Amino acid sequence: MAKLCTPAADRRRRSLESVLAHIQAHLGEPLRLNVLATMCGLSVWRFATVFRERVGMSPYRYVNHLRIQHAQALLSQGMPAARAASESGFYDQSHLTRRFKRLCGMTPGQYQAAQSPNNSS
Repeated sequence: MAKLCTPAADRRRRSLESVLAHIQAHLGEPLRLNVLATMCGLSVWRFATVFRERVGMSPYRYVNHLRIQHAQALLSQGMPAARAASESGFYDQSHLTRRFKRLCGMTPGQYQAAQSPNNSS
């Protein structure tokens, strides 16, 4: 009986892997849940459930985490926060700052200052 379910489970796993790759490749662009669900051939509700089961967090939270990580990398390279925000897929610098502070406990400017090699703390 389990063998009958295996091909569908394998397809979902492969399609979820393609969605994760799509998210990585298009992080700076709007990522609509309905588009991601369609890529897997699932309803939005079912996609969100499967995603949460497999990844351990909601699609929204996953994308936010990746965007913050990308912004951190850009800020570490000395990129201005406004540009890092737009390249990471945030609406504007304020949006980045709110999400960044909630996740990292500091503003992008504070993070950038802490990453500076000339930081004399």
